[in-house]
Amino acid sequence: MKGILFDLGHVVGRAKEKLKDVGLADRCTVIAGSFFESIPTGADAYLLRHIIHDWTDEQCKQILGHCRKAILANGKLLIAECVVPAGNSSSPSKDLDMTMLAFPGGQERTEAQFRSLLKASGFELKSITRTTTMINVLEGKPV
Repeated sequence: MKGILFDLGHVVGRAKEKLKDVGLADRCTVIAGSFFESIPTGADAYLLRHIIHDWTDEQCKQILGHCRKAILANGKLLIAECVVPAGNSSSPSKDLDMTMLAFPGGQERTEAQFRSLLKASGFELKSITRTTTMINVLEGKPV
């Protein structure tokens, strides 16, 4: 398996050394850039981990729109984020939602909100895989 780490310059600069230290430099290409401008094309899968919750819906549509332009027709979009449960019961993801609102201006989202964001960006939500933590993996497919 090979991968591309795509992030801002100051992030990938630190990552290059770490990848070399753990013996993965030959399997991971490092590219500096901003997902608000473009995303490297042609990958089988794109993983956004703790990205979507930092941004407003409009900013997320921009990020996801760039993913849609870059992704292959049979590619997968994987989003690792909290999915806020329905109802009024307490949940760590609801607490984190308040933090995201107060600091970066983002939010944690419900399944319906993820479906809507994905649909507006040219994806269909195919599945949500629950984990033993409050993080879930959402799989989007291009439509």
